[in-house]
Amino acid sequence: MLIELLRSFFAGIFLMNAIPHLTQGIAGKKFQSPFANPPGIGLSSAVVNVLWAWANILIGLGIGFYKFNVFSSVTTASAFIIGALLLSLGLAWHFGQLYKKDYPTRD
Repeated sequence: MLIELLRSFFAGIFLMNAIPHLTQGIAGKKFQSPFANPPGIGLSSAVVNVLWAWANILIGLGIGFYKFNVFSSVTTASAFIIGALLLSLGLAWHFGQLYKKDYPTRD
């Protein structure tokens, strides 16, 4: 029972930690990560944040839902994860390029 509670607790930590990294990364914005200089204080690129978010998502799902068959097969689950990961990385790169340029905005 205690092991299950700890697994759920840490799954929640990893999944919630993914949210700010994924949202900032997909938006193309730099954000703090453990890979920045200094770690956790400096800013990492949008792509690094998307990759860090996905590492957290996979770890969180792995420890939190290891007993459940959420998808019908490993192939289906892999296709879902690869599609979501590729879209996340593509958006991080695209919006990151936009922030490098000085685009006029409508007010």
